[in-house]
Amino acid sequence: MKSSYVAEQVLAAVDTQRAVELTQKVCRVPSILGTEGELAELLVGVMRESDFSEVELQPVLPNRPNAIGEISFGDGPRVVMTGHMDTKPVSIGWSLAEPFSGDLIDGRVYGHGIMDMKAALACQITAIEAVRSSGLDLGGTVAMAAVSDHMGDQTGSIRYFEDHQADMCVLGELSDNEIFLGHRGRYYFDITTQGRSAHTCHKHLAINANTLAAQAIIELDLSRLEPELDAQTTALFGSETMMAPGRVYGGLAPGGPSMIPDECVIRVDCRPQPGVSVETVRAEINRCLDKARERDSRFQAKVDLVDVKDPYLADPESPVVQTMAEAVRQVRGVEPEFMAAGWLGDTSSFGSNVPTVIFGPGGEPVYCPNENLSVSDIEEATRVYAVFAALALTNDR
Repeated sequence: MKSSYVAEQVLAAVDTQRAVELTQKVCRVPSILGTEGELAELLVGVMRESDFSEVELQPVLPNRPNAIGEISFGDGPRVVMTGHMDTKPVSIGWSLAEPFSGDLIDGRVYGHGIMDMKAALACQITAIEAVRSSGLDLGGTVAMAAVSDHMGDQTGSIRYFEDHQADMCVLGELSDNEIFLGHRGRYYFDITTQGRSAHTCHKHLAINANTLAAQAIIELDLSRLEPELDAQTTALFGSETMMAPGRVYGGLAPGGPSMIPDECVIRVDCRPQPGVSVETVRAEINRCLDKARERDSRFQAKVDLVDVKDPYLADPESPVVQTMAEAVRQVRGVEPEFMAAGWLGDTSSFGSNVPTVIFGPGGEPVYCPNENLSVSDIEEATRVYAVFAALALTNDR
């Protein structure tokens, strides 16, 4: 079948009103990290009502399951559409709508977490329904995996892909409905400065660990790490490996006794491009700490690597990326541009084993008061997802 015919048939079956209404419904269920259970139950109910098969609340963490289901068209490739249910906490300052209202105002749906990534979940389910309704001669399976714990340890995605194979995957992270080939990773380092404690009245006997940490923070903030990268990676992600001292823990908690602290911990958040190793970043941190020692000869610190989430980058010539590019051409009528993200996706945990492309409605800013998404973006994402899945399952591809 020609791609234009496949697109025409599946697009005729897309129910965009369904996508918008389901987005509103999903936005009305709070699912802040740790409370994904209610939304998972809702999505499982939606898939059961729509006659998906293999529908279940897949156990992940206590009261925090994945919501999964699929539709099969016989033998052929297995295509997975996935996204996370968990969100960050609600921002203060909402005024145009309530955070969990799902209100439709002037062609835009309002809801906390709508862009990251509740709308994509609704669009993906609606797109899968459209593929089934299209009447096309297809082979294979298209599956839905709404996962928990993305903003924790990505446990939901890890669990899903431990149990389920996939030939292609679409991650619905917010990309402004553009094709993202990948994203940066995340390395967390804890730097513990070590001083000498004393009562405040004996200040001259102490070495204040907070003061030592301040020297390190200044140098870490000045860091401009630009490792050697290939031209494609530099073009997609930029030349600088972003690194920042994001959290500081020093001294005793407010409300209790006080003394000059002998220990202070700096959490360094590093966002490496593909190809940037942990060793490269650690060497830059050590350079910064050497500079801190030049500022204060008493400086002592130990460095611990406490978390690694790998960057991800898809091959632009891979079938999954080329299929998505053709889907965008068919829906939008223009040649798509390949981009990349600075945020971290679940592909950090499964992308090395599952060929994945990133595409989803919504973009920056996100997690802000009055977060909203246009109806037209919801409709377009649903259309692209549907055409992608249909093309991926076309028998003569």
